[in-house]
Amino acid sequence: MTNEQIAEKLKWYADLSELHDGNPFKIKSYAAASFRIDKLLEPLTGKSIIELEKIDNVGKSVAAKVFQLATTGTFDELSELEQKTPVGVQQLFAVKGIGPKKIAYIWNNLGIESPGELLYACNENRLAQAKGFGVKTQDSVKQSIEFLFANAHKFHYAKLEQLANELFDALNEFDGITNLSLTGTIRRKCEVLDEVEYCAAILGEENDFASYISDRFNPDELAVNGTEITFRFNQTIPIKIYCCSDDEFYNTLFETTASAAHIQKLKQQQRLPNVVEATSEEDIYASVGLSFIEPEMREGFNEVTLAHANTLPQLIELSDLKGILHNHSTYSDGLNTLEEMAVYAKQLGYEYLGICDHSKAAQYAGGLKEEEIEKQHREIDVLNQKLGPFKIFKGIECDILGDGSLDYGESVWKTFDFMVASVHSNLKMTEEKAMSRLLRAIENPYCTILGHPTGRLLLMREGYPVDHKKMIDACAANAVVIEINAHPYRLDLDWRHIDYALNKGVKLSINPDAHHTKGYHDMHFGVCVARKGGLSKEMCFNALSLSEIDSYFSKRKPK
Repeated sequence: MTNEQIAEKLKWYADLSELHDGNPFKIKSYAAASFRIDKLLEPLTGKSIIELEKIDNVGKSVAAKVFQLATTGTFDELSELEQKTPVGVQQLFAVKGIGPKKIAYIWNNLGIESPGELLYACNENRLAQAKGFGVKTQDSVKQSIEFLFANAHKFHYAKLEQLANELFDALNEFDGITNLSLTGTIRRKCEVLDEVEYCAAILGEENDFASYISDRFNPDELAVNGTEITFRFNQTIPIKIYCCSDDEFYNTLFETTASAAHIQKLKQQQRLPNVVEATSEEDIYASVGLSFIEPEMREGFNEVTLAHANTLPQLIELSDLKGILHNHSTYSDGLNTLEEMAVYAKQLGYEYLGICDHSKAAQYAGGLKEEEIEKQHREIDVLNQKLGPFKIFKGIECDILGDGSLDYGESVWKTFDFMVASVHSNLKMTEEKAMSRLLRAIENPYCTILGHPTGRLLLMREGYPVDHKKMIDACAANAVVIEINAHPYRLDLDWRHIDYALNKGVKLSINPDAHHTKGYHDMHFGVCVARKGGLSKEMCFNALSLSEIDSYFSKRKPK
């Protein structure tokens, strides 16, 4: 091992020791030894323990560890600490702005065990509210984590959408462009991307377009490979451009937009188009007897069969949504007051707002005690008089407890217009345990909506294992709506299970889980994945008008 590597291991041991509340004097001695060794020019590997002991700030105990490091790459005490520290917690040390003590607090007091969970907590304003942190620290931590994820070569769709559109405008300024479109996974609005792709009809040579890109953006790794141009934008984001002639544009766009599974489905049904000079993608599908398939649905599920039968749904649009359900305010962990959340929703043109602050069990998020619920309900009554005909519905995001029961009790449940039931604690479960909790919650007659059904955080945390069919069947049997959580880190229910839910007659609600007014705009991302799954306006719960949903809540509520 190099001196630098040995120094890093010693510092790592000191950090893990501090994380686990180790001896402060021992921690300081290892940190000092790390600092000293990192400055040494003479290699330590090959030296005896006696020689190592003579180095300043390296005593007998540390010298033995250095010798073990130089020969084996680790030492026993370090291995023990690593084994008792979850991998995700170890990864938190890569986040700038937080040290061992803060990480210990985040882990032990907030129950956060990975950078992804911490980023989500920042977006919910939870870190700023924690003791010893604050808004500035939260913003710094958030920026640091986003940087880490950006360099992991996977990106949330929401992070690239605006950049992709801005880059589109810049590319379209090239004099040789005759037609241009996003294509590939970003055109299909996939929830996770590893690159941004474009289809470009150009005049002249690819090298001329590449020269324009070089002069305009000065990108990294610019290359021309036949008809493809690739480069890295802002040092992190891979860009690929498929170049073609104007006559070939729609055929190339069709080929590069479709997933491999979609193409395979077309082949299996002997409906693979062969249109050389198409004037639109509609023409391409029509040439093989298919109705037009929207880009979002070209994933190789049942869209080809539906297109052949001319039974593709009219996909949901953002403008179809009449209200916003599942939102938080300063009563729990939101950034905006109840009135601010309501006024902004009304300004956006929505007819109603469902306020769903956290329930009592979610202490980390300022969950509401019974007296706080009464206070909030009184304020809602006042605001409804003030803002009418716009209406605030009295909701709660009610924790599904470890045994599947819902937080509070019936005397409290019946005071709400509706309840969103969600799992927030003890996420490390077997499928049997997860399903036991979910099914009991779904069977509670006060459960109106099942919130973020798997608890996943995209690129951050896998959801707990769920039998989706059994869960959806239970929702169908108990008239429970399933949430499509529109937060771009969740997008849960996964769009791949939407078709099964629709076939079972289960309505879906596109909910932003907003913790501030800007969070309402995440509804857009929920609509994107809802369209991928084939959701129509008719099967979207919050596409109901105010009068329709008010009537539904009244009839649905146990008497």
